[in-house]
Amino acid sequence: MLLRYRFRIYPTDPQRAMLARTFGCVRTVWNDAVEARRTAYRQGLPYPSAAVLDKALITEAKRTTARCWLADVSNVPLQQSLRDCHAAYRSFFDSLSGKRSGGRVGPPRFKCRTGSQSARFTRNGFTLRPNGRLYVAKVGDLKVAWSRDLPSDPSSVTVMKTSTGKFYASFVVTVDDGAEALEALTDPEAETGIDLGLKDFAVLRGGRVIENPRFFARMERRIRKAQRALSRKAKGSMNRVKARVALAKAHERVKHARSDWIDKQVKTIVAENQGIYVEDLNVKALVQGRHAKSVHDAAFGMFLTRLSSKAIRSGRTFVKVDRYFPSTQLCSVCGALTGPKGLAGLKVRRWACGCGAVHERDVNAEINIRREGKRLVAEGLADT
Repeated sequence: MLLRYRFRIYPTDPQRAMLARTFGCVRTVWNDAVEARRTAYRQGLPYPSAAVLDKALITEAKRTTARCWLADVSNVPLQQSLRDCHAAYRSFFDSLSGKRSGGRVGPPRFKCRTGSQSARFTRNGFTLRPNGRLYVAKVGDLKVAWSRDLPSDPSSVTVMKTSTGKFYASFVVTVDDGAEALEALTDPEAETGIDLGLKDFAVLRGGRVIENPRFFARMERRIRKAQRALSRKAKGSMNRVKARVALAKAHERVKHARSDWIDKQVKTIVAENQGIYVEDLNVKALVQGRHAKSVHDAAFGMFLTRLSSKAIRSGRTFVKVDRYFPSTQLCSVCGALTGPKGLAGLKVRRWACGCGAVHERDVNAEINIRREGKRLVAEGLADT
């Protein structure tokens, strides 16, 4: 199993300049590869292979006056940029033909110099020093803020620069299956369904509520102010650059707060429950509705992805219940479909069934999701 470990790095000024040059060369090779394939498509020619592009856009390009500066940086990230571009086109064609599962993937686009930048190095382009420094070819020894040990020797590292000017090193390491498995919980009550929502982020077993933090909503006023300031700055001016960085920092603060909060919730849920049952939400459809901003702010997709990954690595039972299962409408006592329905029913938080049972909307949904998940596991209809 492959995992990523990301750490903050602190390059010196000369190293920053060299990394900027490396990012620029990687971006140029990527853009040249995209343009070469677009030209071949317009002319009705076969798409050039990665080997042909490697020779034309790197080896031969270094001998020209227009691209001679490609020789100033390591050759490893340039080759990896071509391979990443080739993989992106392969995913695009597989998506068109139906070989690739999931949503439709668009063709690769040109990269710009603003925003985040990255360069990937294989084992030939980096080394971990005994003193804890990260040596990157033609850049030097980088200071790394190690927060934990790597479980194994990394096979590659991606040096990244965010839009706010921070640098990170992302290592790809191999971890044995079961290496992160937790001790199994024998308590039969150590399982929960999870009903996600906007009013409350999640409702767990026993009516335990995880409140929706609404990180973006809290920072929206500051982000709007920064966006207005950016729109008033003249294009190409240093003031516009400063305003863009200020806006990026506001968004970054929201992103980091949300990511940290989700990681903590996931860790708690996995540690306390042996069985975890969730509803398979259609997040892509939800973000196209009237509550799109709130759904983006809640980050249901990020939460479910991290919860699934953490639960599987920890040896927990994780099951997704079909999205069309009527968890809200189904009475958890008698099984009748007497609950609130349609858009009008979204406002109903408490309802009574004909059998006499009175339900809290989300608590009742959690019970139904948990029961359906257990049924799928018992009948062998779920991948656990």
